[in-house]
Amino acid sequence: MSASMIGMLGILIMFVLLVLRVPVAFAMFAVGFAGITILDSSRSAFSLLASESFTLASSPELVVIPLFILMGNVASVTGMSQRLYDAAYAIIGQFRGGLASATVIGCGGFAALSGSSVASALTMGKVALGQMDRFNYNTRLSTGVVAAGGTLGILIPPSTGFVIYAILTEQSIGRLFLAGVLPGILLLLLFIVMIMVICYFKPDFGPAGPKTNFQEKSKAILGAGPIVAVILLTIGGIYGGLFSPVEAAAVGAGFVILVGFVSRSLNIRMLWKAARDAVVTTATVMLILIAAHMINPFMALSHIPTAVGEFLSMLDLGVTGTLILILMIYLVLGCFLEGFAMLVLTLPIFFPIIMQLGIDPIWFGVLTVLTLEMGLISPPVGINVFIVKSVAPNVELGDIFRGVLPFWLMMILAVALLMAFPQIVLVLPNTMFG
Repeated sequence: MSASMIGMLGILIMFVLLVLRVPVAFAMFAVGFAGITILDSSRSAFSLLASESFTLASSPELVVIPLFILMGNVASVTGMSQRLYDAAYAIIGQFRGGLASATVIGCGGFAALSGSSVASALTMGKVALGQMDRFNYNTRLSTGVVAAGGTLGILIPPSTGFVIYAILTEQSIGRLFLAGVLPGILLLLLFIVMIMVICYFKPDFGPAGPKTNFQEKSKAILGAGPIVAVILLTIGGIYGGLFSPVEAAAVGAGFVILVGFVSRSLNIRMLWKAARDAVVTTATVMLILIAAHMINPFMALSHIPTAVGEFLSMLDLGVTGTLILILMIYLVLGCFLEGFAMLVLTLPIFFPIIMQLGIDPIWFGVLTVLTLEMGLISPPVGINVFIVKSVAPNVELGDIFRGVLPFWLMMILAVALLMAFPQIVLVLPNTMFG
């Protein structure tokens, strides 16, 4: 059997294991280890396992993952995310669909702290769904907004998705963080525009909330001051060249903890729980990364990336056509696989092709992560939809999927705009890093 056939068989077995609910890390590890053993030797497989595990565990760049997760966890348990939502609501809640727009802004702000789409959807679902129910928002709109708004967590920096992409492709985390700023803001604004359109044609979907006076607005904005300060400190520090991403993560986490203790909204027990959750999440990410680094050599030995590249060259689609095809593959896979799993499974195949075509890897990274976001709300998996369902058990799953459809279309528009105008992605990293 040829190396390519063994590679294809390995990929097929891996998908079967995933369908059987085997954890992603174990499925990748089993296939990668067995594949390297067959195509090379068991000695090479054990050597790679030892060296890659040590290299990843000692990588200073990966420190950003536990620190940003800890920062988001502490912000959640101290109520900072609630105060951010309250501030957005005080400013625009009195307008038709204002609560939904405030939820999107709240999701964007919390995404800039947590870096996690699931955490954003879960936290803002608990905060916002009850409020929208209280003002008789249509459940299709309210749940759709939370599920879609949560996806901003993987795009607005600091993003765990960008960190993983950077590690797997050896790109700059700082450049990727800066590249995600404007696309994240663009997507947030497109979501708000869609809410306005929906509420214009169907006013009963998003009734206006009560008006707030200047004093109430000022109080709510001041309450959100700490979380806004953290966002400006971390992202602004990276943008201004004051911090590296690792340093920004440490400063942000320390600042959130300090604010929590000073305001007495955080105690030792809460901090311990937030830290423990961060460790568990980080361990899961590290295990998947180690498994991914077993898959990469297997893919190289099987010559799958080369075969796929030759096949795409035969199609003669050109650079843009090939890029669209790859993104469409991500879109289809997103209906069945979790976004993080897609990154580690597909980048060893697609990234060499992207580099061969001369496509900017930072631009491709943002387009990939944005496409992965779409998978988070695409049926039948749509992990963010199921997260919202857990928060709103009385809402039919079909209604939530119908609710996210308009926002899914906005994501398509965002991808089209970023492809048509790459400078939206590249202007910040090119300005700051040259």
